[in-house]
Amino acid sequence: MLRKVLLIAVVFAMILATAAFAAGVREDTSLSPAEREALYRTPNDPRLVNPGRLTVGTGDPVYPPWMLNNDPAGGEGFENGLVYALASELGFAREDVVWVGQTFDQAIAPGPKPYDFAIQQISVTAERSQIVSFSQVYFQPDKAVVALPTSPVVGASSFAQLRNARWGATIGTTDLDYLERVLGIRNVAVYDDQAGTFQALQGGLIDATVVALPTALFATAVQVPDARITALLPADPNDRGHGLLFEKDNPLVDWVNEGLSAIIARGVIDDLIQRYLVPGGDIPEITE
Repeated sequence: MLRKVLLIAVVFAMILATAAFAAGVREDTSLSPAEREALYRTPNDPRLVNPGRLTVGTGDPVYPPWMLNNDPAGGEGFENGLVYALASELGFAREDVVWVGQTFDQAIAPGPKPYDFAIQQISVTAERSQIVSFSQVYFQPDKAVVALPTSPVVGASSFAQLRNARWGATIGTTDLDYLERVLGIRNVAVYDDQAGTFQALQGGLIDATVVALPTALFATAVQVPDARITALLPADPNDRGHGLLFEKDNPLVDWVNEGLSAIIARGVIDDLIQRYLVPGGDIPEITE
């Protein structure tokens, strides 16, 4: 009987701890409420996953041009360049930024997060906003069609012509939603990750895929060098652009947004876009 009571007590304690984590509150009983509040919006903010550190989730592996050399800590790339600029704005030293690897599905799933926020080309949508919280949007990429030179989508000038092809996309992404809802593609082949989608394209299992333009630039240069960007497409009305992702109702969102606003105003993100995300040459556009 005693063992059963102890087990119930342990389970109840675990439930309380999880609830506190999910609410974004990391209690430190050694501090008074006034002392805790005095640390808010500083690198020692007790609401951080690890006070004194800025813990950031991202993909594992990571890909250019978002991050170079599969090395988030290296700082080369659009997303890690943004994070280090933001961390500095918030008062963190470079060595106090800690990276946590995860899958894309883990990032967009509900529930507690082992980081303060995640950056992984995550699009802000109304559906996702019901289960996680987002920062302000910091980048809105164009959509790009990627295909081999022999694909039936090469030379297409309308959505109707694009439908005469076999399409594939990565599960859980706005790319898949775009194909189905905006282009009206039926029977899209679905793959577990982006590498699988590009392998299917290279292997001839699909004729084309749609991805963010910066991703398409890297894919056609490195992952599928035989492929090309055949067209740009209109913005997705359901995709508000990329934002930092937080555990639902995380109290750090406003502070991070202030930092984002500051580096946007200084032109930091525009500089990163020009350095890493802008293509050369003209690419045809298909609008309807």
